[in-house]
Amino acid sequence: MTDPRRLRGHKGTATCCIASRQRPGLVATAGEDGCVCWFDMRCKDVICIMDLGKNPISSLCFKSGNEDIVYVSSGTEVKCFDVHLATSWKPLESYNYNKEEINQIACNSKSSFLATADDGGDVKIIDIHQQCLYKTLRAGHTSICSSVQFLPWRPWEVITGGLDSKLVMWDFSKGRPYKIVDFSTPQMDSSSNAGQCFNPAFVHAIAVPEVDMLDKADRICVVARGDGVVDVINIESELAAMRSKSSSKPGKKSQTKSKGSVSTADTEILDQNGRKRLHLDYSLGRPYCCCVLRVSNLLRCGVMELNSLTQTRMHRSGHFLCLGREGSL
Repeated sequence: MTDPRRLRGHKGTATCCIASRQRPGLVATAGEDGCVCWFDMRCKDVICIMDLGKNPISSLCFKSGNEDIVYVSSGTEVKCFDVHLATSWKPLESYNYNKEEINQIACNSKSSFLATADDGGDVKIIDIHQQCLYKTLRAGHTSICSSVQFLPWRPWEVITGGLDSKLVMWDFSKGRPYKIVDFSTPQMDSSSNAGQCFNPAFVHAIAVPEVDMLDKADRICVVARGDGVVDVINIESELAAMRSKSSSKPGKKSQTKSKGSVSTADTEILDQNGRKRLHLDYSLGRPYCCCVLRVSNLLRCGVMELNSLTQTRMHRSGHFLCLGREGSL
């Protein structure tokens, strides 16, 4: 096994890492030093540093289909840059719709919407074409919303995770959640994480397959939790079970709920339907990040559990893994 390669370029904690799909071997990282560093895995040193100011950068993502455009979040603001305009690093666009600090941003596969998850538990959906706020998603999380991803096979849906131990699936065209998985509720088989009673099941990261992997993989979501567990959930199976359960009780009246709230009937716990999910228990550590990757046309789930790790991303070819540590990658 070859030794891991450490990429040096940041002067502070590295917070985010993404790998190029169009240019294999190209990696972009962001840090608390306000810089975005670009690495070519064929080269020894950093090839380019975008100095965007003194404010820490919490997340970045490529514009789908055009990786010359990158979105960067810092504080409550998202900025858009053209990487070829290296003289001034002047933003092409900027969005400031979040009231709390942004934790993660994501662009959908058609490059039409941008999602931003923040400390207040809100998710802002931004219309990129119209350059305006499309929808605010709230009342799904009661604490920090740590992660957000679009579902590429469901063009009007996103999935979010938070430090309230909830995984929420949203129809963002309607602005409301339609399914919530509460990981804080004891599972049927709770013996596997009995030693993790002091580590809440916070959702630290979620990952879904990229659009070109769907023909080889189930429509899954990988969830990295603070209690040392990684769950691989088949989303379509979950939704089919939910619909089947609803249709089997036609005489039951729906419960009245206030506007913007979610009824407890819509909140389901793990294994409630008696079906097994792929359940990976890392009791000795807390997985902060996860990714879905493809190696030799086989679907794999990647998990890292280093305490100083903030984000990880695997290129779809499975050739390399990038880790975020303090001061280096």
